[in-house]
Amino acid sequence: MPAEPKEKANFKPTGLLAAETNKVIVGSGMNSQAVVLKYHEPPEARKPPPSAAWVMYIFKGTSPDPLDTIPLHLRSCWLLGREAAVADILVEHPSLSKQHAVFQFRHVISKDQWGEKKGKVSLYVLDLESANGTWLNGKRIEAARYVECFSGDVLKLGLSEREYVILLPPKEGTK
Repeated sequence: MPAEPKEKANFKPTGLLAAETNKVIVGSGMNSQAVVLKYHEPPEARKPPPSAAWVMYIFKGTSPDPLDTIPLHLRSCWLLGREAAVADILVEHPSLSKQHAVFQFRHVISKDQWGEKKGKVSLYVLDLESANGTWLNGKRIEAARYVECFSGDVLKLGLSEREYVILLPPKEGTK
């Protein structure tokens, strides 16, 4: 009688260790609960330099006046979502995930045409595998992939009609 084949070991990461280390305790005493963060900052995370004062304006509908203005340059990372306990920018639309997307400033090194290395801090958006997606300039971005943002970009989250306009103020002396 032939022996049954043995099951091979599975050495792939399960995510259990990351989930355990990414827990945040919110509340106190009997009302405390652990929330697992979907995102943690990468090693290349940086605050932008003072000369790059990124700002986000939040608009709703056809109103020309913004609902809110957020100075993005004050921090290296902003979590957007419905979960008030962990979201830096609370967005209470029912089509959004609890932890929907992240704005992340990252120090990226690139080479110019002569092979010289140049480093700069750029702004990126990352969809945290949300159910209803994140849209940048009318196109749905791929989940779990950093997408670079540029001044004048418009972000939409899920099915919400709010628009998030990202601007880098012009340098002094330019019009």
